[in-house]
Amino acid sequence: MKKLFFFLSVLIIFFSFTEVKHPYHVGSVEINYNQKSKTFEITGRFFLDDLENGLNNKYGKSLHFNDPKFKAQLNESLKNYSAEYFKLKGNNKFLNVNFVGYEEDHESVNVYLESEKIDNPKKVEAAVSFLYNLFDDQINIVHIIVNGNRKSEKLTYPNRYLFQQF
Repeated sequence: MKKLFFFLSVLIIFFSFTEVKHPYHVGSVEINYNQKSKTFEITGRFFLDDLENGLNNKYGKSLHFNDPKFKAQLNESLKNYSAEYFKLKGNNKFLNVNFVGYEEDHESVNVYLESEKIDNPKKVEAAVSFLYNLFDDQINIVHIIVNGNRKSEKLTYPNRYLFQQF
């Protein structure tokens, strides 16, 4: 009995020091039309560890957020990753989307993108597949906002396409 108690105590202590992973894979993408600049401003929010693993898996590298020496490599990797896993159309025309930068927040990363100019979008289509290269249970919550009208949709792997009329 003492051996069992000792063994269980050791297991409890061991597992209390291991890093706990979140049990689900979810991100959010907000596509907000700015009337002044006539562009879509896009913000993607993802768990830091998920995005880090997604980039490392995709590019075969060992990049780390929260480490300044990887800043330039992360910018380049996120630029390429975003270009592959995010596409945007407005009024039936593909829009060029540029990587603006990223920002780390303890457990999450915000990725910032901006589209080319478009006048008065009535139909918005997006292909959003962030982290689909890593998780087959990834969920991306997508919010599209045009002239204060907000429409949201949940995309669950493998579904990546959505469109909204405004």
